[in-house]
Amino acid sequence: MNPALDLFVPGVVFLDIVFTGLEGVPEPGTEVWASGMGSCPGGIANLAVAASRLGLRTGLGTALATDAYGDFCADILCGQENIDLGASRRIDGHSPVTVSLAYDRDRSMITHGHPLPLNADGLVGELPAARAASVSLTRDRLPWVRRAREAGTLVFADVGWDASAEWPAEVLDMLEDCHAFVPNAVEAMQYTRAATPSAALEKLAGLAPVVVVTCGGDGVLAHDARTGETVHVPAVPVPALDPTGAGDVFTAGFILGSLRDWPLAQSLAFANLIAALSVQHFGGSLSAPGWGDIADWWRGARSSSPAGRYAFLDDVIPRGEQRTVRRATATIARLSDAHAR
Repeated sequence: MNPALDLFVPGVVFLDIVFTGLEGVPEPGTEVWASGMGSCPGGIANLAVAASRLGLRTGLGTALATDAYGDFCADILCGQENIDLGASRRIDGHSPVTVSLAYDRDRSMITHGHPLPLNADGLVGELPAARAASVSLTRDRLPWVRRAREAGTLVFADVGWDASAEWPAEVLDMLEDCHAFVPNAVEAMQYTRAATPSAALEKLAGLAPVVVVTCGGDGVLAHDARTGETVHVPAVPVPALDPTGAGDVFTAGFILGSLRDWPLAQSLAFANLIAALSVQHFGGSLSAPGWGDIADWWRGARSSSPAGRYAFLDDVIPRGEQRTVRRATATIARLSDAHAR
């Protein structure tokens, strides 16, 4: 039997409050005004929403608090974004919150939260059957990752920011159970002590079958140890409003391409495209494009220039009516008839 899920993503869901249109961050004792604001589920929800909007059957394993913020996130994830919360649970307490300040094509974040009530496997519930799963690498191995790999699940790994600045190499040991590793350039260089993203890729190559290093406006580098192929795919130039969650949107696109057995360069080009489309809207998870957004971009791009590296979109964009996705709003409220699709 086919797994019930295409993708399972365990992790922490934050309530993200994103301020945009800033000329800079406030100095001590000063105040700045933002021209835009959005609220939405964040953290691992960025990847889950992006994947679900691409049509992947996505399950989320997390603990959502029973406060108003937790209700808001649960309503958005399940009621609006069609994400399976069967491996999640509700807990007493308050939700973790991140305030993101988007300015100068980048962002700074302030976060408050408490550890999740994880079981011995590092999950809050049971591990569901899925074609793919995501994991954020930790110093201590998570037993579920090996069990998932042994069950035939393709595990896609990333890493979080190391506030200790130690960047211990043993974090990478978990990659032997992973199909792909997708760090950004700073993370890749820190863990390998390399001076450039390409040098970091060389050192990481082979730790997992596929290693992808995202380089923001400089595109993406990747190596497939199974074929020996190394590729560079340039970024899609767009005016950026808010880069929050763009890396997760990229990963969702790369997972989709991998599950469909696309060529490496095609998977990376698609992931670059949807990440670029996401930064034109504020709001982390709810900035992720749907197929309708991708189709709109392709109609404009195809009419203004040769098809080039995105000619494959003619074959992969679903036919028929496309879902209209909902963007982040400033108001934190439960779904209602006014918010329904």
